Amino acid sequence: MRSTAKRIAVEGLGWILVLVGIAALVLPGPGLLALFAGVALLATQYEWAERRLEPVKKAALRTAADSVRTWPRIILSLLGVGWLVGAGIYWGISPAAPSWWPLDDTYWLMGGWGTGATLIGSGILAGAMVVYSFLNFREIKADQREDEATTPAGTA
Repeated sequence: MRSTAKRIAVEGLGWILVLVGIAALVLPGPGLLALFAGVALLATQYEWAERRLEPVKKAALRTAADSVRTWPRIILSLLGVGWLVGAGIYWGISPAAPSWWPLDDTYWLMGGWGTGATLIGSGILAGAMVVYSFLNFREIKADQREDEATTPAGTA
């Protein structure tokens, strides 16, 4: 009975993370990370998910490394983080609708702090991922470039 409940909980959380990951691929948020986490959970229960885990992991790590490859990418990522957190705070405060808003004021920034907190949480998670990627992948890229520069072409 207990193992059945655990299996249902793991599968449920895995599928939720997969769906959130797919949505976050096009919406603000860490799509590949959530997708990887969901597939990793499902891989504990299903062989088909285990077979798909490695390609998702490689894509997530490649994206993380690419995100910190150049300083403009790092700066744009941090600006995106700031935008998400700022939008979340603005949304939570819920200022009055501007004069150009064509609908009733009740439809301006619906959701209040619930939506604002989600945006802030996404921003914090994205910022943590930028820092993680910078610390773990920026050094690797620099070391690889140095190795490539010192290795003569055609050897290795």
